[in-house]
Amino acid sequence: MNKDQLSEKLYELKFAAVDLNLYLDNHPDNKEAIDDYNTIVENLKKLTNLYEANYGPLTNFGCAESKECWSWVDNPWPWENM
Repeated sequence: MNKDQLSEKLYELKFAAVDLNLYLDNHPDNKEAIDDYNTIVENLKKLTNLYEANYGPLTNFGCAESKECWSWVDNPWPWENM
């Protein structure tokens, strides 16, 4: 996947995670929805790690470490890739 494809897939997974989160707020015992949510979260973590390893951090705190210097400002902002 190239950077644009990876970005698009991340947005899709984030949307699906939020959508299922809202659904589960009203249907907390739906096992199938919980399984789907957990699968999406797992895929989201993998793709986020892949994106950040290749293109830099997606968030400015708490989710991505800075290797040698403060690199958050060195790359285009995630929404500038659209």
